[in-house]
Parts: sequence; C-alpha cells; structure tokens
Amino acid sequence: MDRYTVVSADCHAGADLLDYRPYLERKHHEAFDAWAAGYVNPYEDLLADTADRNWNSERRLRELEADGIVAEVVFPNTIPPFFPKASLMAQPPTAAEYELRWAGLQAHNRWLADFCAAAPGRRAGVAQILLNDVDAAVAEIRRAREAGLTGGILLPGVPPGSPVPDLYSEAYDPIWAVCAELGLPVNHHGGSASPPLGDEPAARAVFMVETTWFSHRALWHLVFGGAFRRHPGLKLVLTEQGSGWIPGVLDMLDYYHGRLVSAVTKASTAESKFGAGLAEAMGKGPSAVWRDNCFVGASFMRPHEVPLRDRIGLDKIMWGSDYPHDEGTTPYSREGLRIAYAGLPKEEVAAMVGGNAARVYGFDLPYLDSLAAVHGPAVEEIAEPLKEVPAGATSPAFAPGGSVRVW
Repeated sequence: MDRYTVVSADCHAGADLLDYRPYLERKHHEAFDAWAAGYVNPYEDLLADTADRNWNSERRLRELEADGIVAEVVFPNTIPPFFPKASLMAQPPTAAEYELRWAGLQAHNRWLADFCAAAPGRRAGVAQILLNDVDAAVAEIRRAREAGLTGGILLPGVPPGSPVPDLYSEAYDPIWAVCAELGLPVNHHGGSASPPLGDEPAARAVFMVETTWFSHRALWHLVFGGAFRRHPGLKLVLTEQGSGWIPGVLDMLDYYHGRLVSAVTKASTAESKFGAGLAEAMGKGPSAVWRDNCFVGASFMRPHEVPLRDRIGLDKIMWGSDYPHDEGTTPYSREGLRIAYAGLPKEEVAAMVGGNAARVYGFDLPYLDSLAAVHGPAVEEIAEPLKEVPAGATSPAFAPGGSVRVW
C-alpha cells in the first residue's frame, strides 16, 4: 500500500436552479416557471464563479482528484424547486406546502441519478425524502435505488413543533424496513434538525452552539424507539456533526437505559413509569446498537478527536472533505489528513479515509484502488506531521485552539 484510497463521505452537489425544470413532472412546469421567475438566491457561494462545482461533473472530478480523493458520497447543496432555502436544513413542510416541495425533491433525486451516472462507481448519491407521506417516501426510496442512487437516504430533521411525528415513532417503520431490505444507509446530516431561529447576532451564535446537538437527537430517537430491534439490518450514519461527542453520549445513553430498565423492578418509585416497556421495545442497549448499526461521517476529523477512535470504533469512522463548501478541506485535503492522522498505523488510516466508506456505501474498492494508484496521497506523505497550516486554508480542520494540535 503506497497510496491511500480516499473516499469523501461528505460532499455536496445539486443542479443550477433552472436546470431542475426538465426533471420535474410536466404538470408542475407552470408553477415552477412562476416560482423561478421571482426567486432570489440567498447564498453567495451559489452565485459566485465557483458555483458550478455543484453540477459541473468534469470540473468536480478534476478538483477532487487533485485533492487526492477518488470517490464521494453526495449530499444536496443547491436550491431544489419550490424551496425557499437549501433543503438540507429546511423545516418539514406544512400540508399546503407538501405537494410542490415533494415534487422538487423528486426532481433533485432524478437529477442526482444522472449526475452520479456521469462518473460510474465514483459517486454514491443520497436520495432526499419527506416524512409527511410514509408510503410515498418508501416508493421514492425504491425508485431512487433502481435509478442508481447508492448513498441511501437523507433523513429529514424533525425539530420540536414539527407537523410530523417524532423520529422514535413506529410510523416510520416502513422507511426503516425498505432501507434495511435494500442495504441503504439512513443518513442524518448536521444542521438538518435545528428549529428556526432569527437573524440576530445572538440567534446565529445560539444556532452554532445547538445545531449539532439537534442533529445528534436522531441517534437516541431511533435507539430508544426500537428501530434497530425491529430492523436489525438498518444502518444509521451521522454526518458532519463531529465525532468526539460519541463516547460521552453513548455513556449517557447507557446510563439512562440501565437506570430506566432497573426502575421498572421498583414499582414503588415515581421513576418506574418512565422505564415501563423500554427493555422490550429497544432490545439491545445503546452501545450495542452503536457497535452493530451506526457509523459517523467524521468530516475533516480534528486532531483532538483522533485519540478517541478506538472508543468510537475504528470501523465506524468515515472521513469527509465537505467539498465544495468553504469550510471544507479542499484544496488542502492532504494537509487536513496529515494534521489528523500523521503517525497512526497505515491500516487504521486506510480504514478511516476510505475503506469504511467503501463498505458502508457499497463502492467497488479494487476499482477505486486503481484510481488511487494515480491520484491518492502517498502513505509516507500523510505520515509526515503538518508543521505549518496552508495560508489559504479556511476549514475548521485547521483551526487553532487548545484542543487542536498543530505540529
């Protein structure tokens, strides 16, 4: 092994706004034309000269290869039809919004299938669904997989006050069942479950503090809700939410699980009612569920998180570059890998930067190895500690601070 096969488990793409039109059902074309005519894009990066990195397949391949990356898991980024902002962080639609929002996400899924087909074997596209109509979501999951989307589904966030059931609800069992049947991961991306906040400086700061916590909630909702007992083949991937939090949260979940299950045997206590039926509904405890069913898309893993890799699970960690976002590591992904993984055994590095993602998302690893032989970073290069952060680096992977080591 002279070079690492790097698979980014966290990249983003989407069509330019008007290019979604051919992917919409014809009955929605008139409504789309009216919506698009008055839409003002709120995102500077989607108006810049670099915006085409979201949809320009050839440019994207060139830039990823130059960055040492040979394959990617593709989450959404641009504005799908009938959405006011990016769908990744959108609130669940109301009943009045549902029909057009659902048509817009289906259009994105059709576009994404074509985008992935333009680079066979190198893109695992993540299909988008809504939770308002479970039967429609199940049908779309099957259709998207038949169309070639192998990245699983993007699980929408369910913030407090949403018009749909909480994620622990058995109402979603048909979604978990079809994903387990087809071997598709259920992905929950950072930022996708935060409740709406204002634009005041304090609101923006509160969002930064709370957004990953709201994203983490999917883990304990599905664990305590028994989704993994009823569907033991289900895979959950938590992406771009950090990874250092996982051991402590698992300890906390194990504590509450043990405490509540034990309380049931003490009927005279006020707490006994909280644990009633929990053991039977859940099956395994939280740490066992994590071990058997869960993974982390640890985008630009930070140095202070790396010593926790054994507690997180070496077979669970999947590095990501977050291309094409400004906070991503491109074009300094090699340096990002060095600042995190220099000095580690090469077998461990190989698993975290590509091998785990290839297994979870069904990439053909021997094929990717052949591409990495040309484009992948050299093992000896990543083994060299980073002595100086590149001047143009904007990723938090390089952020200074007491918990971040820079050699």
